[in-house]
Amino acid sequence: MSDTGRAIEVLLVEDDPGDVLLTREAFEDNKVGNNLNVVSDGEEAMAYLRREGAYADAPRPDLILLDLNLPRKDGREVLGEVKADPQLRSIPVVVLTTSEADEDILRSYHLHANAYVTKPVDFERFIEVVRQIDDFFVTVVKLPR
Repeated sequence: MSDTGRAIEVLLVEDDPGDVLLTREAFEDNKVGNNLNVVSDGEEAMAYLRREGAYADAPRPDLILLDLNLPRKDGREVLGEVKADPQLRSIPVVVLTTSEADEDILRSYHLHANAYVTKPVDFERFIEVVRQIDDFFVTVVKLPR
């Protein structure tokens, strides 16, 4: 819950069902009333964000957690499209990925990612990292309305 008392809408763009499960668990364990919405590829992410088709009534996310390695449309492409769109560019995007490659980190920041976080392989550490991202963007950062 944000300091205004409203739930934060988080969009997780992740194709790995295990990582989706861990992220859901981290949100539930964190005991925050934030809503986690999940899409599994880049095309679906853009349809969700643009409220197209099945996502016509989707809530606008306050935060996007974006994997880079996605089917159909790569996370880098999604990030570029989000940050190039005047309607979407103000939504903070946290890249949450397994890649530790310098070129992915650099490219993500060049595309205006708000943060780049490497997914830990350890279960407990993964949960902790997701909680910290959630805590930071919910309690510390002021999000646009």
